[in-house]
Amino acid sequence: MSTNFLGTEVSVRSMTIPPAYLEPEEDQAVPANVQNLPFTVRQVTNTDDLKKVVEVRQRAYARHLPLVAESLKTPERDDTEDGVVLLIAESKVDGSALGTVRIQTNRINPLNLEQFVALPDGLRNKTIAEVRRLGVAQGLPGRLVRMLLLKAVYQYCAHNHIDWILVGARPPLDRMYEQLTLADVLPGKTFLPKQNNIPHRVLGLEIRAFHDRLVASNNPLLEFFFYTQHPDIQRSCLEPLSGSGDGEKFNTTFAQHSAGAGG
Repeated sequence: MSTNFLGTEVSVRSMTIPPAYLEPEEDQAVPANVQNLPFTVRQVTNTDDLKKVVEVRQRAYARHLPLVAESLKTPERDDTEDGVVLLIAESKVDGSALGTVRIQTNRINPLNLEQFVALPDGLRNKTIAEVRRLGVAQGLPGRLVRMLLLKAVYQYCAHNHIDWILVGARPPLDRMYEQLTLADVLPGKTFLPKQNNIPHRVLGLEIRAFHDRLVASNNPLLEFFFYTQHPDIQRSCLEPLSGSGDGEKFNTTFAQHSAGAGG
C-alpha cells in the first residue's frame, strides 16, 4: 500500500496502466477517482492569454530569482517559437492566472538546453520535450496547481508520442523533479543559464517508463498521475500549436505586444 497525493491509500500490485487521457464521456477501462478542482488547465491561444502567462510567470520568479524576474516582464521569444506550447492554469472563480509552464519539443528546432550541454548519445535520435518556465501564484493551491500542470505536460507528451522529458533544474526545484522520478542524464555535470549563475542539473524521464518508475519507488504520486481523472485538464492541452494561418496571426500579434511592452 502507498499513500497517494490525495491522502488515501492505494494498492499498486493489481493495477494496469490506464490511457494517458480519457474524455469525460468515455467509458473507463480502469476504475478511477475523479477530482474536480477550482481551476482549469488549458493551452494558451492568444495574446490576452500570453499577457496572463507573463504576469504570473514574472511574479513567481520574483519570489526566488528577482534578477531573472526583471527579464521576464515581457514575453520571451521562445513563447511563440514553432514546436512550443504554453499551458496556463486559471481560477474558475475569477479567471485569474494561477500558474504556467512551457513545453518545447525538438521536432522542429533544437532544445534550449542544447545551447549549454551536449545531450548523451542515447538521446540524440529521440523525440524530446523540454519543460521550462514552470511558475505558480503564491498561496495554498500552489502545489496542486504545479502538480496538475506537470500532469498536463505528461499527458501532452504521451498523446504526442514524445519519448523523453528533460528539464534544467536548480536547487531546490531539482528535488521536486526527483520526486517525480526524473534522474540525471549527465551525472556529475551542471550548466549555467544565461540569466543567472546558479548551477542547473539536466534531469530526464522516459515517458513510457513513468508509470513503472512510480510503482517501483512506491511513489505517493502514482494515483494522482494515473488513477485519478482530472477533467479540468482541457483537451486542448494535448494538441500541438497549429502551424496554420491562426498560428501566424498569433505570432504577429505577439510581436506587436512585445514591442509595445515597456522594459
